[in-house]
Amino acid sequence: LSPDCSFTCHYRCRALVRLDCSGPPGASDEDDGDEQVLEKDTNVDEPSEWEKTELDQTQVEQRIKEYNSQINSNLFMSLNKDGSYTGFIKVQLKLVRPVSVPAAKRGPAGQGGRPHTQGVKRRTSFYLPKGTVKHLHILSHTRASEVIDALLRKFTVVDNPRKFALFERSEKDEQVYLRKLGDEEQPLRLRLLAGPSEKVLSFVLKENETGEVNWDAFTLPELQNFLRILQREEEEHVRRLRYRYARCRQKMQEAL
Repeated sequence: LSPDCSFTCHYRCRALVRLDCSGPPGASDEDDGDEQVLEKDTNVDEPSEWEKTELDQTQVEQRIKEYNSQINSNLFMSLNKDGSYTGFIKVQLKLVRPVSVPAAKRGPAGQGGRPHTQGVKRRTSFYLPKGTVKHLHILSHTRASEVIDALLRKFTVVDNPRKFALFERSEKDEQVYLRKLGDEEQPLRLRLLAGPSEKVLSFVLKENETGEVNWDAFTLPELQNFLRILQREEEEHVRRLRYRYARCRQKMQEAL
């Protein structure tokens, strides 16, 4: 990796990491930067137009037929006899902090080997590759909180689900809008109402940064790791700001 890059990863994870360290100091991901600015201007608590729409049974059946006719894959929605329906949603995982998974289990110790320590839960942490996407087959009444639980199980993540939140992402007039879903909202219902277009509606799993973090849910090693990560983020942010101001000062001096 470049000397300017301070990224560290497990040797078995190198093939999953995609980094471009060739840019000048201070360069950052343009998409992420633009989206972060737009997120600040978005009221994530305001209900979406999809959530306000009510459908009767006939309308649901018609919507499902229209939805299935518009997709180019076999990820169809199906109407059940009890009036509910099943289908697929795609969730993009945009996590900036590492997640914890159970450490690899060792085989039983031999006769002369050391006995296993009982009662100790070993964990290991790693960064999920950027752009990780997962399809889930869910019911119409599956809640957003249950989707989060299912995603964590898929990746064997043992972190507390309250650390994460499911967001509704939409693009309109060349702008990106994000809204955090409530625990009781039904993602498949939103998917049906919005149609299959990913620009109109897509789902993103991110860290739950509402300012109401339950720090008691974290273990001591996790808290210590967060402090180290925050320090690195602060140092990187300061470095980028200094670089930006230095460039601005240089341009002004050239103009003078």
